[in-house]
Amino acid sequence: MSALLNEELLSTIGRSSEPHRELVTRRDIRKYAVATSNRQRKYLDGDEAPPMFHVPLFWDVVELDQLSADGVSIDSLLPKFPLEKAMAGGLKIEYHKPVYPGDWLTATRTLTDIYEKQGRSGALIFYEVVMDVRNDDGELVIREKTTRILR
Repeated sequence: MSALLNEELLSTIGRSSEPHRELVTRRDIRKYAVATSNRQRKYLDGDEAPPMFHVPLFWDVVELDQLSADGVSIDSLLPKFPLEKAMAGGLKIEYHKPVYPGDWLTATRTLTDIYEKQGRSGALIFYEVVMDVRNDDGELVIREKTTRILR
């Protein structure tokens, strides 16, 4: 057992969120394409969603007082960690199918790993969350793996 991670914390590995279902609209695709300065006509016309479109699609809409100090909503999937300063550790996105207007997509997030490493300034906790996005036929559309570092 590491200095910071205990059995209770490690027992949360494998925990999954409730499925989150969202409708993809042409208007939302167009707004995202314009906001991200995308120049491809299929995105600007809303015929197909550009890469990264899914990221804000599944964000919770919350009141300002429900945001953490760094401006993100508090993630109920995660346990209470002994370290709290979060940093990006990596993002890997696999696209399996295109996303079109009218698609209903369902995202499920799973806490897949928690581990500790020693850094120059002390102990670090890493955690990984995998989000699978499926269409109404149950087909995998997107798989996203996020790694965060706590110090």
